Amino acid sequence: MATATATATATESPIELRITRTLDAPQERVFAAWTDPAQLARWWGPKGYTLPAMEADIRPGGNWRACIRSPEGEDHWMGGTWQEIDPIDRLVFSFAWESPDALLTMITVTLQPDGDRTRLTFHQTPFRDVESRDSHMGGWTSCLDCLDDHLASLS
Repeated sequence: MATATATATATESPIELRITRTLDAPQERVFAAWTDPAQLARWWGPKGYTLPAMEADIRPGGNWRACIRSPEGEDHWMGGTWQEIDPIDRLVFSFAWESPDALLTMITVTLQPDGDRTRLTFHQTPFRDVESRDSHMGGWTSCLDCLDDHLASLS
């Protein structure tokens, strides 16, 4: 199994989320896991969740939409637009839950080589409040655990 180190930093103004990990996979493999819809379907979502639907037009200006299903069978829809794709270094996309009061956030994923490993930095902003940010921190931390497991399965 791949090893990873993780730190989460939560700042207050603007309310943002930053998670940093070192993954036991080369940068190209991590980038592919973020940009190949078949691979996304294997790891996107917190542990215990499934991904019954994923549409991803992975190009600048392309839209994405996904549904994660909780272990209790509750569906949670989300989507956004790819803003920037810089192979193999950086991805920027918008993210919002499909609900009437959803806030559009921006996510930036930066990948840096670290020998045969990859340093991943995940940044999401803005959030309305600390509670929402902390909820996303838990979800994304678990999701990145699933990415780590997925990458280990490819070795």
